[in-house]
Amino acid sequence: MALVKMVSKRRLPTSEDKENLTEDASKARKQPLSKKTKKSHVHNEVEENNSVFVKLLKTSGITLKTGENQNQLAVDQIIFQRKLFQTLRKHPSYPKIIEEFVSGLESYIEDQNSFRNCLLSCEHLQDEEASMGTSYCKSLIKLLLGIDILQPAIIKILFEKLPEFIFKNVNSDGLSMPRLIINQLKWLDRVVDSKSPPLQDLTTKIMQLISIAPVYLQHDFVTSLPEILGDSQHADVGKELSDLLTENTLLTVPILDVLSSLQLEPKLLTKVRQLVMGKLSSVMLDDLPMIIKFILHSITATDALEVISELREKLDLQHCILPSLLQASQSKVKNKGQKSSSGNQENSGQDCVILLFDVIKSAVRYEKIISEAWIKAIENTTSVSEHKVLKDICPSILSLAQSLLHSLDQSIILFGSLLYKYAFNFFDTYCQQEVIGALVTHICSGNEAEVDTALDVLLDLVVLNPSAMRLNAVFVKGILDYLDNMSPQQIRKLFYILSTLAFSKQHEASSHIQDDMHLVIRKQLSSTMFKYKLTGIIGAVTMAGIIAADRSRSSSLTPGRGDLSSEQCTQVTSLLQLVHSCSEQSPQASALYYDEFANLIQGRKLAPQVLEWAGQTIFNDFQDAFVVDICVVPEGDYPFPVKALYGLEDYDSCDGIAINLLPLLFSRDFVKDGGRLTSQESDQKLVSPLCLAPYFRLLRLCVDRQHNGNLEEIDGLLDCPIFLTDLEPGERLESMSVQERSFICSLIFLTLNWFREVVNAFCRQTLPEMKVKVLTRLKHIVELQQLLEKHLAVTPDYVPPLANFDLETSEVTPHTSTAVSAKIRIQGNLGGRKRKADGNKTSSPDPLSKEDNSECDPAPSDRSQLEKEFRGKEEKTSVSLQNYHAFFRELDLEVFSILHCGLVAKFILDTEMHTEATEVVQLQPPELLFLLEDLAQKLENMLTPSVTRRVPFLKSKGNRNIGFSHLHQRSASEIAHSVVQLLSPMCNHLENIHNYFQCLTAKNHDVVDGPGIKGQEYDIMSSCYQRLLQILHGLFAWNGFFQPENINLLYSALEVLANRLKPGEPDQALEELLSQSFHYLQNFHLSIPSFQCALYLIRLLMVILEKSTAPTQNKGKIASLARQFLFRVWPSGEKEKSGIPNDQLQALLSIYLEHTDSVLKAIEEIAGVGVPELISSPKEASSSTFPTLTRHTFVIFFHVMMAELEKTVKGLQAGTAADSEQIHEEKLLYWNMAVRDFSILINLIKVFDSRPVLHVCLKYGRLFVEAFLKQCMPLLDFSFRKHREDVLSLLETFQLNTRLLHHLCGHSKIHQDTKLTKHVPLLKKTLELLVCRVKAMLILNNCREAFWLGNLKNRDLQGEEIISQNSQESTADESEDDTASQVSKSKGTEDGEEDEASDGEKEQESDDDSD
Repeated sequence: MALVKMVSKRRLPTSEDKENLTEDASKARKQPLSKKTKKSHVHNEVEENNSVFVKLLKTSGITLKTGENQNQLAVDQIIFQRKLFQTLRKHPSYPKIIEEFVSGLESYIEDQNSFRNCLLSCEHLQDEEASMGTSYCKSLIKLLLGIDILQPAIIKILFEKLPEFIFKNVNSDGLSMPRLIINQLKWLDRVVDSKSPPLQDLTTKIMQLISIAPVYLQHDFVTSLPEILGDSQHADVGKELSDLLTENTLLTVPILDVLSSLQLEPKLLTKVRQLVMGKLSSVMLDDLPMIIKFILHSITATDALEVISELREKLDLQHCILPSLLQASQSKVKNKGQKSSSGNQENSGQDCVILLFDVIKSAVRYEKIISEAWIKAIENTTSVSEHKVLKDICPSILSLAQSLLHSLDQSIILFGSLLYKYAFNFFDTYCQQEVIGALVTHICSGNEAEVDTALDVLLDLVVLNPSAMRLNAVFVKGILDYLDNMSPQQIRKLFYILSTLAFSKQHEASSHIQDDMHLVIRKQLSSTMFKYKLTGIIGAVTMAGIIAADRSRSSSLTPGRGDLSSEQCTQVTSLLQLVHSCSEQSPQASALYYDEFANLIQGRKLAPQVLEWAGQTIFNDFQDAFVVDICVVPEGDYPFPVKALYGLEDYDSCDGIAINLLPLLFSRDFVKDGGRLTSQESDQKLVSPLCLAPYFRLLRLCVDRQHNGNLEEIDGLLDCPIFLTDLEPGERLESMSVQERSFICSLIFLTLNWFREVVNAFCRQTLPEMKVKVLTRLKHIVELQQLLEKHLAVTPDYVPPLANFDLETSEVTPHTSTAVSAKIRIQGNLGGRKRKADGNKTSSPDPLSKEDNSECDPAPSDRSQLEKEFRGKEEKTSVSLQNYHAFFRELDLEVFSILHCGLVAKFILDTEMHTEATEVVQLQPPELLFLLEDLAQKLENMLTPSVTRRVPFLKSKGNRNIGFSHLHQRSASEIAHSVVQLLSPMCNHLENIHNYFQCLTAKNHDVVDGPGIKGQEYDIMSSCYQRLLQILHGLFAWNGFFQPENINLLYSALEVLANRLKPGEPDQALEELLSQSFHYLQNFHLSIPSFQCALYLIRLLMVILEKSTAPTQNKGKIASLARQFLFRVWPSGEKEKSGIPNDQLQALLSIYLEHTDSVLKAIEEIAGVGVPELISSPKEASSSTFPTLTRHTFVIFFHVMMAELEKTVKGLQAGTAADSEQIHEEKLLYWNMAVRDFSILINLIKVFDSRPVLHVCLKYGRLFVEAFLKQCMPLLDFSFRKHREDVLSLLETFQLNTRLLHHLCGHSKIHQDTKLTKHVPLLKKTLELLVCRVKAMLILNNCREAFWLGNLKNRDLQGEEIISQNSQESTADESEDDTASQVSKSKGTEDGEEDEASDGEKEQESDDDSD
């Protein structure tokens, strides 16, 4: 039988209700009439009697039908109700006529068929067009209930009739009369005063019916309550239902459903929740989702944690599921033939569990209180046994983890990797295989971030659970087929994982992995393509490192002896010799092998036997290849005279050694042979200067490990000279051939890389003499960089020799790997000579000698691309070495320990007369800048989130990591920890530079263009200042500080800054440390030398402020600082009229407007004060109040002000009529200020009419008008009557602005500027909406007569009428004229009527060419 479905928890009638009723009606027409009637009617006849009831209905538009046909409605439902109401109300016998009408209804519905027809929907006789689009007609009873004077009597009749049908079965026509009667009471448009007698006991009557009705009707009656009762009766019904809940457990679900829909007191909900919580363990599984939903719905912020904890404790799914499964199994035994029945019961239980989790998921997702409490409850679970592991949902967990790894957010990726780790550790073997399979899929996907994360997870699993990983090693081994798409760092990780699984324990199961790895490595090494040879070299060295690992302190590897067996030692040496022999014919491959071997020695402890073998071999080979006696000057047909340069000590006749660089490079560059090294004599050894730096790195790390950091054995290489030639270009630079210039450039690159590796090697030596030599080498690096820039400027299309060799194929420059060697006999001993006395120390050089401004240019925007193709006759081409970063050897992090040395500037030396002894152990400004720039690049690469430094389109993914290979072998936490250790010396340098600029300012008496401002030292010190602030910003902006394991590191960093302000205060709270750090950094604003430094200081303070829980106190200080910087006069640069890059000015101005207390006042000050000053000033001058505001930067100011104005008004709440009068006045005042600011800005286009300014005006003008429509017009709707004058004044001002926007649209179209015209259609549409919205507001306030439309002509920005070129021909093509609305405005008349005169115009244009 078809039943009318009762839907709960809805406030308005839905299409489902209407469909059900229509379905009932259709069924009623098809089914035969019931025979239980008191009198019979002729089939399909009209009810004809002379009762008042029938006559009035027919007069009003309803014809009563007998039989199966529906009652017919000839007019619209609303018209019927209005006619009947007016007929009754105006009847001479009113109100007695109502009693007669109701009596007639009672008589008519005594017949059950007639009553049923009155409860079913009527049939509409009108066509669809005349029915106002309503396809559903209400029943006669429903229509009568919509008439106020009839409603109480009708309700009384329904309740009197209802008991007659409660205990009767459903009729043969399939309709349930009780349900039909209850449906009439739902969704009434209006309920007459509930205190009237018929409705006073409505709640009581319904509850009485519920108590006596059958169960199926009880459910319907309960769920219908929210749709019948008014809000005032919710409390009484709630109490009744809570009492019923304790008496009748069969109604638990519908009662809880209804209670969730009612507006009840929290105490009552808490009482019901406690009652339900107590029955949680005994309820049916089918009822559980609804019960949990109610419990979560009734949670408040105060008791959320307590309720969630109790719910987790009492919610035992196993207890719920097992009985249902047991019941299903018993059903199978009893009904062997009815398999589908037991299967349905089992599926039903599973469906209920799914519904339960959906309820919990929805609550956690959309209710912040519940999600936070649930997480807190899990965190409070101390015992491992109390955690609920759901092993059956392993696929769901893996699917979730897979989705999380696709994210761009690092914290989300981290959570996904944790899911993989925990799933592997807690689930069974099958799930472990699924985890490994999912990780392998990520690795083979080709997505760089996914590959890195998945490999890191595998690395952790190998360490945490090696035995389980060995069982799944065959799946990991399959990744060897996908090596082509991996980066060198990823290849290292993969071979480390496989080697650990293959060689950590000698199992037979691991032998096949070893064999496969050996096959892959030999195949890759034998390839002639460098890309595959690179894979073989990295894989072989990594595998050798695992085999040769020092096992004396490791318990995870093979237990027993700490030394390697002879077999293992032979295996390692033969593997390394294989790599060496396969790569010695290629300098690039050899250099890569040396670098990889060096990284292996640096990163892991190798067995002593391997170190001893490697050290002796490397030591001898390096001497033979690169070192010669200084007294043996190379002879040959060289293009330049060979000289021993850059020696740090004076040598006797033949005492000492030198690096044989120029002869080796000459052999490579001037005697090439197809890219592979060849020998001129059969007994000569192949050698390339390309391997000099990598081989030395390997040598010094070997010596370092063998002698625990003591490099005395090779310290002669620190101060030995190099066989070069005069590198100063001089006059002969222009006369050199292209090959000679390239040769000199290569010579300088190789020398620089040699010095960089020397500094890497000896930077941690503690002897003062060694420190001085290291600083001298730093000075040589800076000097050589100056020379290199000069040579590169006149050597276009030059490609330097490679310095970093773990590159992918697309990044290798083919002709840079070719070289030819010559036999160089080396005599002498690297470490056998005696160290010279310190009397031969070199004196400190001039810190500013040969310094070039291009290196110190602090603007990143000026270093965006290589400027080496064109050279002017009058000016030299500027070359930035940052574009050659990939061709320099990487500095180790240990090099920055040099920052602990003090800083000496030329200005300070001149005034304080430092002695030479003090001078030589100090760091000079150029060297300081060199170190700071390199450190800043490292932090940007490692600590800046990858999302903020996206790889440009069509650019290789590995480009940004070239030159950071060694850095990437450390974690971001290690990098941050190293930088925190350098905070103290960096603060020293920061304070010294601060004092320098303070003294300089005092000396120049605060004159911006004083004598010391334009010097080289000023530029270098300013660049150092900027780099220091940039490094501090990069450190504190690192998102890793939010991870729990790095909180202590954040404390340590902040303590360093706080102690500079108040030393000796340990154990301070985080907020106190943040506050003191903020004040310490804020103090530097007085000495900021450049706009770039100012922006970095502001950003640094903002980063500190973001970590505070109460940032409002210091927010105003940031705005004040930004304002001061905007008010300052900054020194101008040499290359541009303004020394302020546009993007940096835009950033600082945005920061000022975002942090200021009143954005509108700030905009009004700039636009109302600063811009008029600019207009009245000379062409090249600036605003006197805002020196940063010039004609060149006006577009930046205009753009930021328009954007911030639109952002501010968009965030303002529209308000409601229920708000207080004070709130209305405040918002109206706020909008008056906003419109005034908008008016000032818009009118500036009459003076500044450049294309960028007009583009900004069109874009943000439309957005402002949209915000006005959404946020301000609702406010004007209910403020018009009380604040009429203010509203009209606001509209008058705004209409002038929109008129100017209209003129701007005409200007854009007449100039046919596509960049401008693309904004015109949307703007026109918005202006049209504004016209309609203003009209609606006036109609709402009974001022419709004040609105009128008129023609508005197209004009340009100056107000001149725009006459179309084809005006005479295209008049017929114009579809409609421009219109304007005018709001009239005047004082009220004496009788209180409002009579407005003209207020203004609201523009719109809808002609055909607007598209």
